[in-house]
Amino acid sequence: MTELVTVEVVDHVAHVRLNRPEKMNALSMAMMEAVANAAEAVTANRDVRAVVLSGEGKAFCAGIDTTAFTSGEIFGDMFGPGRGGFWPNYYQKPGFAWKQVPVPVIAALHGVAFGGGIQIALGADIRIAHPQTRLSVMEIKWGLIPDMSGSQTLRDLVRLDVAKELVFTGRIVEAPEAERIGLVTRLANDPVAEALALAQRIAGGNPDAVALGKHLLESTWHGDTLAGLRREETLQASILNTPNHREAIRAGMAKEAPQFLPRAFDDFSALDDL
Repeated sequence: MTELVTVEVVDHVAHVRLNRPEKMNALSMAMMEAVANAAEAVTANRDVRAVVLSGEGKAFCAGIDTTAFTSGEIFGDMFGPGRGGFWPNYYQKPGFAWKQVPVPVIAALHGVAFGGGIQIALGADIRIAHPQTRLSVMEIKWGLIPDMSGSQTLRDLVRLDVAKELVFTGRIVEAPEAERIGLVTRLANDPVAEALALAQRIAGGNPDAVALGKHLLESTWHGDTLAGLRREETLQASILNTPNHREAIRAGMAKEAPQFLPRAFDDFSALDDL
């Protein structure tokens, strides 16, 4: 059976590919589980320093597999045992899990990113899109609201009135406008190659500092300024004079490529006591 999501790690960069091209990577229940499992896999691998998230075939992800509407796959006991009562819940995790991965995640978009597809992409730290990519927060088409963490990821990228328009209308946004309003970071004719090049550049830095940089911004962006400054100080103190910090200084002074040790922690929960 073909893997619905593949993970390949080369030179500390994990390339995660949605791999259901015959369905434009549409999200069945099994596909959603595979996406969430891929996020868990790269989180557990301390040798991974950056992630590229892309889709095989003609599109990044066309959103929900509409056969689920008639089969009852989605709505049967939607928030039954194991699916609700915790957050991110079963449906939110395929998108929100990428914010929780302790390394930068770069989404390479092409074709379409609709509904659940755009919500997966919004969970990434950076989005690089082909100029002909089309995007849509499409849930209103099916009489729904965004339910794969889009409410919490849109707020980091666009103004409130823009987010409301996208949610209320489900209109399709072409890539140039998406870049202009903040849905994507930038455009590239070969978004996968661009994303991999950026990931390699990130992977050349101290993996502990990169991971803590992501955590710092994620945990303080919407918070109190003084609490954010305190957190910045605390995290910086945790890096000072560690093996990877010393190696960054040694390599920089010697004008050599640094040889870093694997990331010092598994996930961001390890930082809760700092």
